[in-house]
Amino acid sequence: MRLPIFAHPTTTVLVDDSDSFLKSLSFQLDPLLPSKTFHDTTMALDWFNASTRRADLPLHVNFDILNQTADQPNVAVDVRRIHDLCASHHRFTIPSVLVVDYSMPQMNGVEFCRQIEYLPCKKILFTGAADEKIAVNAFNEGLIDRFIRKSDDDALDRLELEILAMQRAFFVDQAETLRDLLALHDYSFLRCNTMASLVRELYVKHGFVEHYLHSSPTGILFLDQHGRATLMVIETEQGMHAQYEVARDNDAPQSLLTALQERRVLPFFPPEAGAGMYSVAAGEQWHRYCCAPQILQGRERYYWALFEFPGHYLESPVYPFSEFLNSRHPPCDLAA
Repeated sequence: MRLPIFAHPTTTVLVDDSDSFLKSLSFQLDPLLPSKTFHDTTMALDWFNASTRRADLPLHVNFDILNQTADQPNVAVDVRRIHDLCASHHRFTIPSVLVVDYSMPQMNGVEFCRQIEYLPCKKILFTGAADEKIAVNAFNEGLIDRFIRKSDDDALDRLELEILAMQRAFFVDQAETLRDLLALHDYSFLRCNTMASLVRELYVKHGFVEHYLHSSPTGILFLDQHGRATLMVIETEQGMHAQYEVARDNDAPQSLLTALQERRVLPFFPPEAGAGMYSVAAGEQWHRYCCAPQILQGRERYYWALFEFPGHYLESPVYPFSEFLNSRHPPCDLAA
């Protein structure tokens, strides 16, 4: 299990020549899984060709070649800009998963997948029992990522689970190289399977629908469907020691220094005061900015806690998922 540096709701595209089947399928899928349906493959291909794409991540990258050879530059990545993505409503319209029927009159599902092979979206072939050999060949060729038999009793349940799994895989693939690079430095938790499992649990427990890597302090910024933000601060032993040193160098109260030394508190001070670390403005009220840390023993020992994250801490206002859903399906006016 791998933890992507960001993830958010996306669009699942359903293609089947039976309009009634599409309506039934989209109705039965989780409403938090936005979908778009097509019973005409030509229209579906036209839509894919014009669809929202994942542009380059909004990251500022510097290449320092002054002290290195041309083929060995130092790369500096500004992680702070990753959550600029949460201001864009277009992020929810990105097609991350295609579910396509095999037997269709204009072109079959494998031919359709071949037409959009260049797109990074994950592809699930929905087949009849007789099409299984064809599906296996398409899978081995890399044209599809999964296939499900329509005739199976649990086909719809499995389809929903596979859509969720493919959406997670989509985001892992989107920035895998960058994730591995960041994991070598201050974000070692990105390659910790235990941390990835914990993040999944927090999604379910707190109703989170998206997350973004956060810096200063190191951690993960979660958003629920209404755009409310929660910061998961994650520190290693080295990070906890850095918190102590900053507090000590700013003449923090001894009570805070002792609590940090004994690992009894994990702080998140206002970013404007000092990048989430201690500043003299906190004074004796330091406890207002601290939580008792929980410990996760993964690749190394991690200290973590959840903090409310006021919206004004973000440079751009969040466009919430609930607003996107309402724009697609406006609530009924019961008083009318």
